[in-house]
Amino acid sequence: MKNHWMHFLNGSVKVAIRGKGTERFINECVRRGIVVWNVKKQGTYTLTFSMYLKDISKVRAVVRKSDCKLRFIGRKGLPFLFQKALHNSGFLIGAISFIVIITLLSNMVWGIKVEGAKPETEHLILQELKKLGVEKGKFQFFIEDNESLQRHLTDSINDITWIGVELNGTTYHFQVVEKNQPDAPERYSPRNLVAKKKATITSLFVEEGKPVVKKYDFVNKGDLLVSGKIGKEGQEVYVPARGKIFGETWYKSKVKVEISTKLNVMTGNNKNKHYLSLGKFYIPIWGFTNPNYQEFKTETQKKHIKFFKWELPLAYVKKTLRETEEVTREYKMDEAIEAAKRIGRNDLEKQLDSDAEIIGEKVLRQTTNNGTVILEIKYNVIENIVTTIPLVQGD
Repeated sequence: MKNHWMHFLNGSVKVAIRGKGTERFINECVRRGIVVWNVKKQGTYTLTFSMYLKDISKVRAVVRKSDCKLRFIGRKGLPFLFQKALHNSGFLIGAISFIVIITLLSNMVWGIKVEGAKPETEHLILQELKKLGVEKGKFQFFIEDNESLQRHLTDSINDITWIGVELNGTTYHFQVVEKNQPDAPERYSPRNLVAKKKATITSLFVEEGKPVVKKYDFVNKGDLLVSGKIGKEGQEVYVPARGKIFGETWYKSKVKVEISTKLNVMTGNNKNKHYLSLGKFYIPIWGFTNPNYQEFKTETQKKHIKFFKWELPLAYVKKTLRETEEVTREYKMDEAIEAAKRIGRNDLEKQLDSDAEIIGEKVLRQTTNNGTVILEIKYNVIENIVTTIPLVQGD
Protein backbone atom coordinates (compact mmCIF):
# COMPACT_ATOMS: atom_id res chain seq x y z
CA MET A 1 0.00 0.00 0.00
CA LYS A 2 2.87 2.34 0.83
CA ASN A 3 4.51 1.64 -2.57
CA HIS A 4 1.24 2.42 -4.38
CA TRP A 5 1.12 5.81 -2.69
CA MET A 6 4.77 6.49 -3.59
CA HIS A 7 4.10 5.58 -7.23
CA PHE A 8 1.08 7.90 -7.30
CA LEU A 9 2.75 10.89 -5.61
CA ASN A 10 6.01 10.73 -7.61
CA GLY A 11 4.38 9.81 -10.93
CA SER A 12 5.31 6.78 -13.00
CA VAL A 13 5.55 5.77 -16.64
CA LYS A 14 5.17 2.41 -18.36
CA VAL A 15 8.00 1.62 -20.76
CA ALA A 16 8.40 -0.93 -23.57
CA ILE A 17 11.90 -1.88 -24.77
CA ARG A 18 12.63 -3.92 -27.88
CA GLY A 19 15.87 -5.41 -29.05
CA LYS A 20 18.58 -7.84 -28.07
CA GLY A 21 19.68 -7.94 -24.44
CA THR A 22 16.54 -6.71 -22.74
CA GLU A 23 17.54 -8.56 -19.54
CA ARG A 24 20.92 -6.82 -19.58
CA PHE A 25 19.06 -3.53 -20.00
CA ILE A 26 17.04 -4.17 -16.81
CA ASN A 27 20.15 -5.21 -14.88
CA GLU A 28 21.95 -2.04 -15.94
CA CYS A 29 18.98 0.06 -14.75
CA VAL A 30 19.11 -1.61 -11.32
CA ARG A 31 22.89 -1.00 -11.08
CA ARG A 32 22.32 2.71 -11.80
CA GLY A 33 19.70 2.96 -9.01
CA ILE A 34 16.69 3.12 -11.30
CA VAL A 35 13.67 1.58 -9.55
CA VAL A 36 11.66 -0.69 -11.85
CA TRP A 37 8.61 -2.87 -11.19
CA ASN A 38 5.97 -4.90 -13.03
CA VAL A 39 8.62 -6.27 -15.38
CA LYS A 40 6.88 -8.47 -17.99
CA LYS A 41 8.19 -10.24 -21.10
CA GLN A 42 5.93 -9.60 -24.09
CA GLY A 43 7.83 -11.65 -26.64
CA THR A 44 11.31 -12.83 -27.61
CA TYR A 45 12.71 -9.34 -28.00
CA THR A 46 10.15 -7.18 -26.16
CA LEU A 47 9.85 -6.39 -22.45
CA THR A 48 7.67 -3.90 -20.49
CA PHE A 49 8.17 -2.39 -17.04
CA SER A 50 7.18 0.61 -14.91
CA MET A 51 9.53 3.24 -13.51
CA TYR A 52 9.44 6.62 -11.74
CA LEU A 53 9.02 9.77 -13.78
CA LYS A 54 12.11 11.32 -12.19
CA ASP A 55 14.36 8.51 -13.54
CA ILE A 56 13.68 9.18 -17.24
CA SER A 57 16.95 11.07 -17.72
CA LYS A 58 18.86 8.16 -16.18
CA VAL A 59 17.20 5.53 -18.36
CA ARG A 60 18.02 7.47 -21.54
CA ALA A 61 21.72 7.14 -20.73
CA VAL A 62 21.22 3.35 -20.48
CA VAL A 63 19.38 3.32 -23.84
CA ARG A 64 22.29 5.05 -25.60
CA LYS A 65 24.68 2.31 -24.45
CA SER A 66 22.43 -0.62 -25.42
CA ASP A 67 21.02 -2.18 -28.58
CA CYS A 68 17.43 -1.64 -27.42
CA LYS A 69 14.82 0.86 -28.47
CA LEU A 70 12.58 2.43 -25.83
CA ARG A 71 9.12 3.88 -26.10
CA PHE A 72 6.62 5.11 -23.47
CA ILE A 73 3.26 3.38 -23.52
CA GLY A 74 1.58 4.70 -20.39
CA ARG A 75 1.73 7.27 -17.61
CA LYS A 76 -0.07 7.86 -14.32
CA GLY A 77 0.29 9.67 -10.99
CA LEU A 78 -0.13 13.08 -9.42
CA PRO A 79 2.25 15.07 -11.69
CA PHE A 80 0.24 14.04 -14.76
CA LEU A 81 -3.06 14.81 -13.04
CA PHE A 82 -1.70 18.24 -12.14
CA GLN A 83 -0.53 18.84 -15.70
CA LYS A 84 -3.93 17.82 -17.03
CA ALA A 85 -5.61 20.17 -14.56
CA LEU A 86 -3.45 23.06 -15.81
CA HIS A 87 -4.66 22.43 -19.35
CA ASN A 88 -8.23 22.73 -17.99
CA SER A 89 -7.50 25.60 -15.56
CA GLY A 90 -10.78 27.39 -16.27
CA PHE A 91 -12.84 24.41 -15.22
CA LEU A 92 -10.57 23.78 -12.20
CA ILE A 93 -10.77 27.39 -10.98
CA GLY A 94 -14.53 27.37 -11.42
CA ALA A 95 -14.92 24.11 -9.47
CA ILE A 96 -12.68 25.31 -6.63
CA SER A 97 -14.47 28.69 -6.50
CA PHE A 98 -17.84 26.94 -6.37
CA ILE A 99 -16.76 24.70 -3.48
CA VAL A 100 -15.23 27.65 -1.59
CA ILE A 101 -18.33 29.82 -2.04
CA ILE A 102 -20.73 27.04 -1.03
CA THR A 103 -18.57 26.25 2.03
CA LEU A 104 -18.50 29.91 3.10
CA LEU A 105 -22.25 30.28 2.62
CA SER A 106 -22.83 27.06 4.59
CA ASN A 107 -20.97 28.55 7.56
CA MET A 108 -22.86 31.83 7.71
CA VAL A 109 -26.03 32.69 9.62
CA TRP A 110 -28.99 32.95 7.24
CA GLY A 111 -31.90 32.66 9.64
CA ILE A 112 -32.86 33.53 13.24
CA LYS A 113 -36.13 32.11 14.57
CA VAL A 114 -37.53 32.99 18.02
CA GLU A 115 -40.41 30.80 19.19
CA GLY A 116 -42.63 31.04 22.26
CA ALA A 117 -42.00 34.75 22.98
CA LYS A 118 -44.24 37.81 22.85
CA PRO A 119 -43.36 40.41 20.17
CA GLU A 120 -41.79 42.78 22.72
CA THR A 121 -39.74 39.99 24.26
CA GLU A 122 -38.67 38.80 20.81
CA HIS A 123 -37.51 42.34 20.02
CA LEU A 124 -35.38 42.39 23.20
CA ILE A 125 -33.86 39.01 22.31
CA LEU A 126 -32.98 40.15 18.78
CA GLN A 127 -31.38 43.31 20.15
CA GLU A 128 -29.23 41.29 22.57
CA LEU A 129 -28.29 38.86 19.79
CA LYS A 130 -27.19 41.78 17.64
CA LYS A 131 -24.84 42.92 20.42
CA LEU A 132 -23.39 39.39 20.49
CA GLY A 133 -22.84 39.37 16.72
CA VAL A 134 -25.66 36.95 15.90
CA GLU A 135 -27.04 38.46 12.70
CA LYS A 136 -27.84 37.31 9.20
CA GLY A 137 -24.69 37.22 7.09
CA LYS A 138 -22.30 36.73 10.03
CA PHE A 139 -19.84 33.83 10.06
CA GLN A 140 -20.60 31.15 12.63
CA PHE A 141 -16.87 30.84 13.48
CA PHE A 142 -16.89 34.19 15.29
CA ILE A 143 -20.09 33.61 17.30
CA GLU A 144 -20.03 32.25 20.85
CA ASP A 145 -21.13 28.68 21.49
CA ASN A 146 -24.78 27.89 22.22
CA GLU A 147 -24.29 27.57 26.01
CA SER A 148 -22.69 31.03 26.21
CA LEU A 149 -25.52 32.55 24.16
CA GLN A 150 -28.10 30.86 26.39
CA ARG A 151 -26.42 32.08 29.57
CA HIS A 152 -26.06 35.66 28.31
CA LEU A 153 -29.69 35.93 27.17
CA THR A 154 -31.04 34.43 30.41
CA ASP A 155 -28.98 36.86 32.51
CA SER A 156 -29.74 39.93 30.37
CA ILE A 157 -33.51 39.60 29.86
CA ASN A 158 -35.65 39.46 33.00
CA ASP A 159 -38.84 38.51 31.16
CA ILE A 160 -37.67 35.00 30.31
CA THR A 161 -37.34 31.99 32.59
CA TRP A 162 -35.45 29.78 30.16
CA ILE A 163 -34.27 29.90 26.56
CA GLY A 164 -33.08 27.01 24.43
CA VAL A 165 -30.50 27.65 21.70
CA GLU A 166 -30.03 25.33 18.73
CA LEU A 167 -28.07 25.85 15.51
CA ASN A 168 -29.70 23.84 12.74
CA GLY A 169 -27.67 24.21 9.54
CA THR A 170 -27.48 27.96 8.92
CA THR A 171 -30.45 28.91 11.14
CA TYR A 172 -30.46 29.67 14.87
CA HIS A 173 -33.57 28.49 16.72
CA PHE A 174 -34.43 30.09 20.08
CA GLN A 175 -37.17 28.43 22.17
CA VAL A 176 -38.35 30.82 24.90
CA VAL A 177 -40.21 30.23 28.15
CA GLU A 178 -41.50 33.54 29.53
CA LYS A 179 -42.30 34.55 33.11
CA ASN A 180 -45.99 34.97 32.41
CA GLN A 181 -47.53 32.38 34.72
CA PRO A 182 -47.63 33.07 38.46
CA ASP A 183 -46.66 30.14 40.62
CA ALA A 184 -49.57 28.27 42.10
CA PRO A 185 -49.79 28.76 45.87
CA GLU A 186 -48.11 25.92 47.70
CA ARG A 187 -50.42 23.78 49.82
CA TYR A 188 -49.29 22.50 53.20
CA SER A 189 -50.65 19.88 55.55
CA PRO A 190 -51.08 20.71 59.26
CA ARG A 191 -47.69 21.21 60.92
CA ASN A 192 -45.72 22.86 63.74
CA LEU A 193 -42.74 25.17 63.45
CA VAL A 194 -39.77 24.12 65.62
CA ALA A 195 -36.23 25.41 66.13
CA LYS A 196 -33.53 23.83 63.99
CA LYS A 197 -30.70 25.04 66.27
CA LYS A 198 -29.92 26.85 69.52
CA ALA A 199 -30.76 30.56 69.38
CA THR A 200 -32.03 33.62 71.19
CA ILE A 201 -35.24 34.88 69.58
CA THR A 202 -34.89 38.35 68.05
CA SER A 203 -38.11 38.73 66.02
CA LEU A 204 -41.24 36.79 65.02
CA PHE A 205 -43.29 36.99 61.83
CA VAL A 206 -46.13 34.50 62.18
CA GLU A 207 -48.57 34.19 59.26
CA GLU A 208 -50.61 31.26 60.58
CA GLY A 209 -50.56 29.28 63.82
CA LYS A 210 -50.15 30.11 67.53
CA PRO A 211 -46.71 31.36 68.67
CA VAL A 212 -45.48 29.75 71.89
CA VAL A 213 -42.24 31.80 72.23
CA LYS A 214 -41.56 35.50 72.43
CA LYS A 215 -38.70 37.87 71.76
CA TYR A 216 -35.50 37.27 73.80
CA ASP A 217 -36.49 33.67 74.65
CA PHE A 218 -33.67 31.13 74.41
CA VAL A 219 -34.57 27.93 72.53
CA ASN A 220 -32.81 24.65 71.93
CA LYS A 221 -32.89 22.55 68.82
CA GLY A 222 -36.32 20.91 68.45
CA ASP A 223 -38.19 23.34 70.73
CA LEU A 224 -41.71 24.29 69.59
CA LEU A 225 -41.92 27.82 68.17
CA VAL A 226 -45.36 28.04 66.53
CA SER A 227 -48.13 25.51 67.08
CA GLY A 228 -50.41 24.43 64.26
CA LYS A 229 -53.20 23.65 66.74
CA ILE A 230 -55.36 26.72 67.37
CA GLY A 231 -58.74 27.41 69.01
CA LYS A 232 -60.33 26.77 72.40
CA GLU A 233 -59.86 23.51 74.21
CA GLY A 234 -62.16 20.92 72.75
CA GLN A 235 -62.65 23.05 69.62
CA GLU A 236 -59.08 22.92 68.24
CA VAL A 237 -58.42 23.39 64.55
CA TYR A 238 -55.29 22.02 62.90
CA VAL A 239 -53.57 24.38 60.44
CA PRO A 240 -50.23 24.49 58.62
CA ALA A 241 -48.19 26.86 60.78
CA ARG A 242 -46.35 29.42 58.65
CA GLY A 243 -43.93 32.20 59.45
CA LYS A 244 -40.34 33.20 60.06
CA ILE A 245 -38.72 33.21 63.50
CA PHE A 246 -35.38 34.99 63.55
CA GLY A 247 -32.87 34.26 66.26
CA GLU A 248 -29.28 35.02 67.12
CA THR A 249 -27.09 31.97 66.48
CA TRP A 250 -23.36 31.30 66.76
CA TYR A 251 -20.80 29.80 64.39
CA LYS A 252 -17.14 28.97 64.81
CA SER A 253 -14.67 28.97 61.95
CA LYS A 254 -10.98 28.08 61.62
CA VAL A 255 -9.18 30.02 58.86
CA LYS A 256 -5.60 29.65 57.62
CA VAL A 257 -3.73 32.30 55.60
CA GLU A 258 -0.16 31.98 54.37
CA ILE A 259 1.96 35.10 54.94
CA SER A 260 3.94 34.45 51.72
CA THR A 261 2.12 32.93 48.73
CA LYS A 262 3.23 32.35 45.15
CA LEU A 263 0.51 33.12 42.61
CA ASN A 264 0.29 32.54 38.86
CA VAL A 265 -1.49 35.60 37.43
CA MET A 266 -2.36 36.93 33.96
CA THR A 267 -0.35 39.91 32.72
CA GLY A 268 -3.01 41.02 30.23
CA ASN A 269 -0.81 40.28 27.19
CA ASN A 270 -2.18 37.75 24.72
CA LYS A 271 -1.75 36.56 21.15
CA ASN A 272 -4.26 34.84 18.87
CA LYS A 273 -3.29 32.05 16.48
CA HIS A 274 -5.64 30.70 13.81
CA TYR A 275 -5.61 27.22 12.27
CA LEU A 276 -7.47 24.87 9.99
CA SER A 277 -7.57 21.43 11.56
CA LEU A 278 -8.04 18.12 9.78
CA GLY A 279 -8.32 15.43 12.42
CA LYS A 280 -5.19 15.75 14.56
CA PHE A 281 -3.33 17.87 11.99
CA TYR A 282 -3.27 21.67 12.39
CA ILE A 283 -2.49 23.99 9.45
CA PRO A 284 -1.63 27.55 10.59
CA ILE A 285 -3.40 30.29 8.61
CA TRP A 286 -2.60 33.37 10.73
CA GLY A 287 -0.34 34.18 13.66
CA PHE A 288 2.59 31.97 12.70
CA THR A 289 5.14 33.13 15.27
CA ASN A 290 5.09 32.23 18.95
CA PRO A 291 5.05 35.14 21.41
CA ASN A 292 8.08 35.71 23.57
CA TYR A 293 6.30 34.61 26.76
CA GLN A 294 8.13 32.76 29.50
CA GLU A 295 4.88 31.21 30.75
CA PHE A 296 1.42 31.22 29.22
CA LYS A 297 -1.95 29.48 29.23
CA THR A 298 -3.69 28.39 26.05
CA GLU A 299 -7.44 28.71 25.43
CA THR A 300 -8.80 26.83 22.40
CA GLN A 301 -12.03 27.41 20.46
CA LYS A 302 -12.92 24.93 17.71
CA LYS A 303 -15.76 25.14 15.19
CA HIS A 304 -16.31 22.59 12.44
CA ILE A 305 -16.80 23.80 8.88
CA LYS A 306 -20.05 22.75 7.22
CA PHE A 307 -20.91 21.95 3.62
CA PHE A 308 -24.65 22.48 3.25
CA LYS A 309 -26.01 20.63 6.32
CA TRP A 310 -23.08 18.22 6.70
CA GLU A 311 -20.33 18.81 9.22
CA LEU A 312 -16.92 18.33 7.61
CA PRO A 313 -13.86 16.90 9.41
CA LEU A 314 -12.26 20.27 8.63
CA ALA A 315 -12.52 22.83 11.47
CA TYR A 316 -11.52 26.40 12.23
CA VAL A 317 -9.45 26.61 15.42
CA LYS A 318 -8.60 29.76 17.36
CA LYS A 319 -5.95 29.51 20.06
CA THR A 320 -5.43 32.36 22.49
CA LEU A 321 -2.08 32.39 24.28
CA ARG A 322 -2.33 34.41 27.50
CA GLU A 323 0.89 35.42 29.22
CA THR A 324 1.19 34.52 32.89
CA GLU A 325 3.77 35.30 35.48
CA GLU A 326 4.53 34.10 38.96
CA VAL A 327 4.28 36.74 41.67
CA THR A 328 4.84 36.46 45.39
CA ARG A 329 2.20 37.97 47.64
CA GLU A 330 3.55 39.05 51.02
CA TYR A 331 1.23 39.88 53.91
CA LYS A 332 2.16 41.83 56.98
CA MET A 333 0.78 40.30 60.18
CA ASP A 334 -2.16 42.70 60.45
CA GLU A 335 -2.91 42.26 56.73
CA ALA A 336 -2.90 38.47 57.10
CA ILE A 337 -5.33 38.72 60.05
CA GLU A 338 -7.69 40.96 58.05
CA ALA A 339 -7.49 38.61 55.05
CA ALA A 340 -8.32 35.64 57.29
CA LYS A 341 -11.33 37.49 58.72
CA ARG A 342 -12.50 38.35 55.21
CA ILE A 343 -12.11 34.77 54.02
CA GLY A 344 -13.93 33.39 57.05
CA ARG A 345 -16.83 35.83 56.63
CA ASN A 346 -17.14 35.09 52.89
CA ASP A 347 -17.13 31.32 53.50
CA LEU A 348 -19.82 31.67 56.15
CA GLU A 349 -22.00 33.91 53.94
CA LYS A 350 -21.99 31.18 51.29
CA GLN A 351 -23.49 28.75 53.83
CA LEU A 352 -26.21 31.11 55.09
CA ASP A 353 -29.59 31.89 53.56
CA SER A 354 -30.07 35.20 51.73
CA ASP A 355 -32.09 36.68 54.63
CA ALA A 356 -29.42 35.91 57.23
CA GLU A 357 -27.10 38.61 58.57
CA ILE A 358 -23.74 38.44 60.35
CA ILE A 359 -23.91 40.95 63.20
CA GLY A 360 -20.64 40.33 64.95
CA GLU A 361 -17.35 38.44 64.96
CA LYS A 362 -14.69 37.80 67.57
CA VAL A 363 -11.25 36.24 67.25
CA LEU A 364 -11.06 33.52 69.91
CA ARG A 365 -7.54 32.37 69.17
CA GLN A 366 -4.65 33.47 66.97
CA THR A 367 -1.53 31.38 66.21
CA THR A 368 1.33 31.40 63.71
CA ASN A 369 2.88 28.17 62.45
CA ASN A 370 5.53 27.88 59.69
CA GLY A 371 4.56 31.14 58.00
CA THR A 372 0.81 30.48 58.32
CA VAL A 373 -1.58 32.60 60.39
CA ILE A 374 -4.38 30.53 61.96
CA LEU A 375 -7.48 32.22 63.37
CA GLU A 376 -10.38 30.71 65.27
CA ILE A 377 -13.32 33.08 64.86
CA LYS A 378 -16.76 33.16 66.46
CA TYR A 379 -19.61 34.77 64.48
CA ASN A 380 -22.94 36.08 65.73
CA VAL A 381 -25.65 35.62 63.10
CA ILE A 382 -29.30 36.63 62.85
CA GLU A 383 -31.13 34.00 60.77
CA ASN A 384 -34.42 32.20 60.34
CA ILE A 385 -34.27 29.20 62.69
CA VAL A 386 -37.52 27.58 61.57
CA THR A 387 -37.96 24.00 60.45
CA THR A 388 -41.25 22.08 60.27
CA ILE A 389 -42.67 18.84 61.63
CA PRO A 390 -46.07 17.34 60.61
CA LEU A 391 -49.01 17.69 63.01
CA VAL A 392 -51.78 15.12 63.33
CA GLN A 393 -54.86 15.07 65.50
CA GLY A 394 -54.05 13.94 69.01
CA ASP A 395 -50.67 15.68 69.10
